[in-house]
Amino acid sequence: MNELTRRELLARGLALGVVPLRLKPEPTEVQPEPTEARAQTGTRSIADFFREFTDDWVRRDPALATLTRYFSGTEQDRLERQLTPRTLEWRRDRIRRARQGLADLRKFDRTRLTDAQRIAADVMDWQLDMKVREEPFLDYTFPLEQMNGANVGLVEQMTVRHPLLTERDAENYIAALGQVAARMDEATAEAKRLEAKKFIPPRFILAATLKQMQSFADIAPAGNPFVTTFADRMGAIQSLAPARREQLRADAEKIVTSQIDPAWKRARAVLQNQTGRATDDAGLWRLPGGPDAYAYFLEYFTTTKLSANDIHEIGLMQVSRLESEMDRLFRQIGRTTGSVKERIEKLQLDLQYPNPRSDESREQIMRDIEGIIRDAERRAALLFDKRPMSPVVARPFPTFREANAAANYNPPAPDGSRPGVFQYPRRIENMTKFGLRSTVYHETVPGHHFHIALQVENKNLQRFLQLGTFGVISAIGEGWGLYAERLAAESGWYEGDVEGLLGQLDKELFRARRLVVDTGLHSKKWTREQGIDYGIEASEVERYVVYAGQACSYMIGQLKIIELREKARQALGDRFSLRDYHNVVLTTGLVPLEILAREVDRYIRSA
Repeated sequence: MNELTRRELLARGLALGVVPLRLKPEPTEVQPEPTEARAQTGTRSIADFFREFTDDWVRRDPALATLTRYFSGTEQDRLERQLTPRTLEWRRDRIRRARQGLADLRKFDRTRLTDAQRIAADVMDWQLDMKVREEPFLDYTFPLEQMNGANVGLVEQMTVRHPLLTERDAENYIAALGQVAARMDEATAEAKRLEAKKFIPPRFILAATLKQMQSFADIAPAGNPFVTTFADRMGAIQSLAPARREQLRADAEKIVTSQIDPAWKRARAVLQNQTGRATDDAGLWRLPGGPDAYAYFLEYFTTTKLSANDIHEIGLMQVSRLESEMDRLFRQIGRTTGSVKERIEKLQLDLQYPNPRSDESREQIMRDIEGIIRDAERRAALLFDKRPMSPVVARPFPTFREANAAANYNPPAPDGSRPGVFQYPRRIENMTKFGLRSTVYHETVPGHHFHIALQVENKNLQRFLQLGTFGVISAIGEGWGLYAERLAAESGWYEGDVEGLLGQLDKELFRARRLVVDTGLHSKKWTREQGIDYGIEASEVERYVVYAGQACSYMIGQLKIIELREKARQALGDRFSLRDYHNVVLTTGLVPLEILAREVDRYIRSA
């Protein structure tokens, strides 16, 4: 497609906020064994392959087994006493297994599969193919950093995802906690290996990570999240005698004192040493092979072949559209002074909770979030036939994570042992009612909780799809979350609340600016300060630096979901049903955008 034609398409899509997206990533070349008929390999059916390959995949990843409670009995019990290695060797083994799995999968003749089997095969193919293609880029993510490093992931693994319903669960928690220091040391060794190759995080990332890790270390062992969260959650185990509960709590405190705190100290020393060698260059462009790595991450997170320039341009146009709409609404309520960015900052401050650092306000915002979730559940009944059975609860992030964390959602356990969990960071800039409803809609109802919990509960899906065994597909997952935000506005949830509607548009504007800043940082040599000046808070800019490409998945996915909805509406006319369209998206599950587009086309034909 030539540049002029592409620009015209982008411009036409702008009117509805919809952009035609190029899909169809090119698959990795994997040579299957020669065979005549490939509907089965010998007596092995596709269902056998899915089950056997997924079993093996989960068996070698204790954290995944614990999150999904995949097995049962002694095997599950054994895995819940372990933590997944954080070594380069483990990651390479995953790639080797993915390569073999991809070759085996491609021996099956997909024309002989059912529709459900074919979707499952296509999704697995895409996920394993991307895993294989990651091999040249394993060094472009850092093992210790403020967003996804071991210093964060190990805490979340234990405090949020580890089951605690029985005394045995508590004993398994202690066993796994005893491996935290070893896993942290593995991540530290990886950081030293990368340092030898001159792959060092930017200086400001090291500063943010060290500050976060110091905050963690400053907590006395008795107050450490590994201990306090464990003690709080054990309170729900009614069969656990008080003396046994205290013994287990004391065991956790002892592990933190003797093992975990020293491991964090060793990691901080390595990062501190790297600070003198680091620069403030932010993007992947600064590293050898960085542009190729960024192209891979963009494809992985958006499931499209859009280039960094394409995405940057889409972002600029969406920013222009949204700022114009917000300016109109600001004028409607008499706020006419300053740029849109300045008026947003003023409204955010005006809607801030009183004394935002006080315990009273910090508790009040969590009560308000709970109220927003329950109200959304009532409203969503008019828009959705399918709603999850699993509950969703809201919790604040631990204090040591507040400075860097972004609101997130953890799915419910398939066996009902854990609800969906929405975590909210109560740092000062988030202690406001401005945009709060939109954030809650995105993460819970009708956003991630509807999409992901329904997938977990959907018994018609292959089990690896139900549980997201091979990873979250960000474009559809985050795209649906952002779509849910807009759906609330389109459905009148902000009627009579212009300030609330401005909050929704601001969240959408934030995702549009992300397209510009993420691509700016990694392909156009933007600095951290340029990202902040463009309207993105510092912690978010730092997130994009260490999580290249992921921020682009939100709006790219949302635009595709809207594009497909309008395609169905135009094709079906009076026969179009919004509930039916939502059923298609939610029952298809978390799939690459190309597969969603194919399923929507099938829905249009059948309707």
